[in-house]
Amino acid sequence: MQIKRTTSTDSDFKNLVALLDADLAKRDGDENAFYAQFNGIVHLKNCVVFYSDETPIGCGAFKYFKERSVEIKRMYILPEYRGKGIASKLLKTLEEWAKELNFNYCVLETGLRQPEAIALYKKNGYQITENYPPYEEMDNSVCFKKPL
Repeated sequence: MQIKRTTSTDSDFKNLVALLDADLAKRDGDENAFYAQFNGIVHLKNCVVFYSDETPIGCGAFKYFKERSVEIKRMYILPEYRGKGIASKLLKTLEEWAKELNFNYCVLETGLRQPEAIALYKKNGYQITENYPPYEEMDNSVCFKKPL
């Protein structure tokens, strides 16, 4: 397994995010347009791509949130590689990078239609918190926070 730190200009990152977006469009249905407006990748400077041999199999990113915190974004693992602990490794890689940059905690938003994501974040020490803007009125949203 190889891990590459990169930015949102990376073609492997972009291709994995396109697969993520297609999956979310199916899951979120009519609400997808609301969520999609907050999931742009143009300005993401802290992205990772996981490889198995030469094949890109997963990605994730973080961006500045507020004060000394980051928001975890664009987490995705190819379906055939799920259930092998790769998502936890990817998440830990992002957390370590954020710590290197002197951030104190992570936040993230996921949806009730993504039970595997909720389980992943709980397993990795994230605690459910009040929905933060712009998700405060979204019944499908579940927000998490974790100190680093």
